[in-house]
Amino acid sequence: MTLLFWILLFILFYTFIGYSLVLFVLLKLKKLFFPNRFLKTDKNYEPNVCLFVTAFNEKDYVHQKVENSFSLDYPKEKIQYVWVTDGSDDGTPELLKKYDKLEVYHLSERRGKMHAMNRGVKFVKAPIIIFSDTNTILGNQSIREIVAKFSNKKTGCVAGEKRIVEKEADAAAGSGEGLYWKFESWIKNMDAELNSAVGAVGELFAIRTELFEDVETDTLLDDFIISLRIAQKGYHIAYTPNAFAEETASLNVKEELKRKIRIAAGGVQTIFRLKGLLNPFKYGLLSWQYFSHKVLRWTLAPISLVLLFFVNLFIVIQQNSWFEFQFYTVFFYIQILSYLLAVVGWYFENREIRFKLLFVPYYFATINYASIRGIIRYFKGRQSVNWEKSKRA
Repeated sequence: MTLLFWILLFILFYTFIGYSLVLFVLLKLKKLFFPNRFLKTDKNYEPNVCLFVTAFNEKDYVHQKVENSFSLDYPKEKIQYVWVTDGSDDGTPELLKKYDKLEVYHLSERRGKMHAMNRGVKFVKAPIIIFSDTNTILGNQSIREIVAKFSNKKTGCVAGEKRIVEKEADAAAGSGEGLYWKFESWIKNMDAELNSAVGAVGELFAIRTELFEDVETDTLLDDFIISLRIAQKGYHIAYTPNAFAEETASLNVKEELKRKIRIAAGGVQTIFRLKGLLNPFKYGLLSWQYFSHKVLRWTLAPISLVLLFFVNLFIVIQQNSWFEFQFYTVFFYIQILSYLLAVVGWYFENREIRFKLLFVPYYFATINYASIRGIIRYFKGRQSVNWEKSKRA
């Protein structure tokens, strides 16, 4: 039983801390011994691009998104604006058609985001597609930062950075999500510099149009599947934190759970659809990155977190060491304390008491709970392909 304890503890440490430390060391070694093996880019590269947005009943965000798109620092004659609004019945298509520069493609039937993307890409004329969500605001230099990466022919996809707009009044979702994405961006940057980023986020990513292939319409994580299938073809997924998409956090943890459960279910789906990517003999370093950064986090880590608690409890009972200063006993009480802090964070959020330090353990416990819920939902076949929107702060 003690062996199982250490195996579970290792999985958790490696998933949440160890992998990033290994990346940090390997990147330092690469910079020291192979300084010339980093992708070179050209800041003056200015190809035509397509700003591509899929929207479902987003009339409240249309104006700010369109104005933001028009204000980006890039030659306007080189930008094609494509919006696909399948299923929207709140006036979104009619609002968009008031803007002469936009190409709006609408179908009354709602068949999911991936179907809309497959359909909409056929109207793209530019060699580079930049995908973005309706409720995000892009940084002014985002297009320039992205296309500079494409000046290198080895780059097939560019991942932008997702930023959470933090507010003093943020609840647990805002505090936890903001910290999570800062940490995630740091890892993604190291992944990209060492070899390749492991996927992209739908808030902002770009691909070479010629590399797009229709994706299964029941796909839950379109951004991840599209980007990693391009990596499977031998292309590099670059990452640029200077191209960023800002959005507010989920209104509360209950709303954040909607997203995280869906993402977890999509993660399991992705593992089956990209199972070939786990072959290190074919994909080398990318397989290790994918397994460490995503597969462990989506599957083994949340399950290990639960098992570790009960295995630790069994060891303490077996040794009858409740009041002894032994490692297993101390570690068990540390776990108890962590979960108690998560409960206090839950209580504070429900009482609208803003104490951000306690929101972090609450958010961490919540996203791992969501992962387990997502795994169960996927295997029960209950995850709809259509997004259930989360309310934003």
